[in-house]
Amino acid sequence: MATSIHQILTPESRLEKIAGGFRFTEGPVWNRKENALYFSDIPANRIYRWTPQTGPQIFREPSGKSNGLTRDLQGRLIACEHANRRVSRTEPDGSTLPLADHYQGKRLNSPNDIVVRSDGSLFFTDPPYGLINESGVIVNQELPFQGVYRLSADGQTLALLMDDFDRPNGLAFSPDESILYIDDTSRMHIRAFDVSPAGNLSNGRVFATMQPDRPGAPDGMKVDVEGNVYCTGPGGVQIFDPQGHSLGCIETPEVAANVAFGEADWRTLFITARTSVYRVRLGIPGLPVPPRSQP
Repeated sequence: MATSIHQILTPESRLEKIAGGFRFTEGPVWNRKENALYFSDIPANRIYRWTPQTGPQIFREPSGKSNGLTRDLQGRLIACEHANRRVSRTEPDGSTLPLADHYQGKRLNSPNDIVVRSDGSLFFTDPPYGLINESGVIVNQELPFQGVYRLSADGQTLALLMDDFDRPNGLAFSPDESILYIDDTSRMHIRAFDVSPAGNLSNGRVFATMQPDRPGAPDGMKVDVEGNVYCTGPGGVQIFDPQGHSLGCIETPEVAANVAFGEADWRTLFITARTSVYRVRLGIPGLPVPPRSQP
């Protein structure tokens, strides 16, 4: 039976601001063991750790102007760093290890968002946002494209999966990991790709298109256990069913940039939106991070 917006947004679904006073929040990811949310403030060059008891506290500074965050199968924090043009991992002792910073001898653009697959491989997008100067011009770009990559679980192989995006941004797997959704911010749409067991992409098609009728554009993205896709965009967080039909929008008072499911039952959606972080309880849980092993 198809999901309705009333199954997602229940009477208890009230948007709540949990933190504010930031410059540009991004990259939320939940740590279930710590009962904590980690998120980036890109221009402030910080990663914050928030709990209901402590509120936001600085976890890492400088952060390489980190953007998207996730957690690997061991629970370690993975970050896309704009300023350092790399993907990094925070070790248990607090040190930071670079995982990917070059492709075929050329520096990456500015890794933006990232997701981990249940085999431990990492998929990430690499638009040029971190290379845009104050005049709006891309500078010091070494690669002639904006790529989507897969880093093998052992960290030894970086494979270019797609190079035909204009501004690849948020990405998320379907519940069975057979589909990878990737949005293209400038083109205002989400594309879907079939994923092979080896992690290659095929059969690319436009999954959903957004209308620029309000502030916002496709950016961060997550999927719930029913396969519904939550993508920030005009007006807030837009929700699509697995066939790409619009179910509705969680409206936010600021332009939303990214989302993450969390809390013990994964039914709270955290939303990073410009200067603030919000949360809302939903009727359907999201997919956990790291992912549970697939059958």
